[in-house]
Parts: sequence; C-alpha cells; structure tokens
Amino acid sequence: MVLLQQGSSSVTFEVKAHSIGQVTVYLESNSSEILSSSTRIRFAVVSSNTLTIINEVIGWIYFVAWSISFYPQVWENWRGKSVVGLNFDFLFLNITGFICYSIFNVGLFWVPYIKEEFLKVNPNGVYPVEASDVFFSLHALLICLVYVGQAAIYERGGQTVSRISWAITIICWMFILIGLFVALGGVLPWLGYLSFFSYVKLGITVIKYTPQAYMNYRRKSTGGWSIGNVLLDFIGGTFNEWQLILGDPTKFLLGLISVAFDILFMVQHYCLYQPSRHHAAIEAQLTKL
Repeated sequence: MVLLQQGSSSVTFEVKAHSIGQVTVYLESNSSEILSSSTRIRFAVVSSNTLTIINEVIGWIYFVAWSISFYPQVWENWRGKSVVGLNFDFLFLNITGFICYSIFNVGLFWVPYIKEEFLKVNPNGVYPVEASDVFFSLHALLICLVYVGQAAIYERGGQTVSRISWAITIICWMFILIGLFVALGGVLPWLGYLSFFSYVKLGITVIKYTPQAYMNYRRKSTGGWSIGNVLLDFIGGTFNEWQLILGDPTKFLLGLISVAFDILFMVQHYCLYQPSRHHAAIEAQLTKL
C-alpha cells in the first residue's frame, strides 16, 4: 500500500509484474469528494512490445477487412440491378443480428452505468468493447439497410422471407422483451440484460449463412452472391482468429463460424458451380427465379 500524504498532489510507486495479463490499482480515500470505485489505474502486462504491435496491426486488418466486406455485394446488386443471388433469409436475419450487436456495443461503450457494472464484476478483466467495435456494428447495420433498399427496387425473382426466418426472429425479440421485463423488475442486472443482445447476435451468426449456402446449392450457382464479400470476410475472420492466440478471445466464436462458411462459399464458387461451366444455365435460372 502506498500512502498519499495530505497536501501532496502526486506519489511515486513501483509495479512489478509476475505474469502476463492486466493489473488494476485502486485509490482508497476517506474523502467524500473522491469516489474510490471510480478512481483506478490499469496496467497491461505483455511479454513483448513487438507482440503488442503485431496484435494491434492484426486487429486493424480484420477490422478493415470486415468493414469493407459489405461493399462488394452492394456493387454486385447495383451492377446487375438484381438481388436474385442474395438470399432474403440471410439478409433478414443479418439485420436482427446487427441491431442486437449495435445495442450491445453502444451500451457497453457509451453508457457509464453499464461500464461501471462491468468493472465491478470484472475488476481485472479485459474490457470487451472498443470504439472500432461500435463503428463496425453501426456501419454493418447501415449497409444491411442499403441491401434492403436495393431489394425494394431491384429484381428479386419472387424472393420472400421464409416462415422459419420470421419465427426465429420473433423468438429472438421475445427473448429480449422478456429479459427487459425481468431487468425492470430488478431481478436481472442491466449488464446481464445487455448480454441478451450478444447471445442473440451469436445465435444469428450460427444460422444466418445456412439459407444462402442452401440457395447456392439449390440453384447450382453463386451468381449474384459476391465472392468479393466472401474473400474479405474470410480475411477478417482469419486474422480475428489470431486474436485468440494473442490474448483476446472476445470475437473468436464469430470469426470461427464466419471462416467455416466462407470456406464453404469459396468451394461452391470456385469448385462446384464455376460460372464458366454453367453460365447459360445460371442466366436462365436468374430470369426464372
């Protein structure tokens, strides 16, 4: 314990690390003007500065790759004036997922009460949300809404959202609504309620790619489904996986699922349904759907 004498404005102390991780130092005061719970210093303990820099670079690579991965599909839709190759169930579920992800990130990043709850529960834990996470989720939601606008004006081939996707979405929002009433009743802390949104996002991520993969299989074509989107998403997901090795497993599951489906989409596009082999059949299917 280091004592700050009355009348002093600073104190010097030494911190020794015994293992890699994070150390939090708290200020305990008998003055009512200083809140001990909100006065803390966090020290990140790393084994190598080079490793830290590599970690930061990797983080920015997957952030940029994931952020721009949405644009090739926008271009694909605009170029063909068609959304026939973009599965509506995938789009519908994706919007729900990113709404929930945005609420989760905004709550943890911008709401002081939620941030304080997290630090009380995890005093030495790594804070799970950064500014880049907030930007990514809000940006992704915005681009998904652009998809919706394109679906409203471009050729859709008679596509509609399936009853299964409607049912899944309704169940997700009922889950969130029930959690809200429980939180309002004081049974569930607000931090716990905010976690409901992350659970929905994870659940949506597990299932949202399946309709698109099945539609590609049924059509024997990936026409209208942007491979640029897939490749950039694969790059982002792959670099995100390295964050687990480097000590940040927060987004590991999302990246793992995305990478697995990206590989499937690449196999469909480059191996199973090559445009050069099936060009005529694809064009016929696109006009009939």
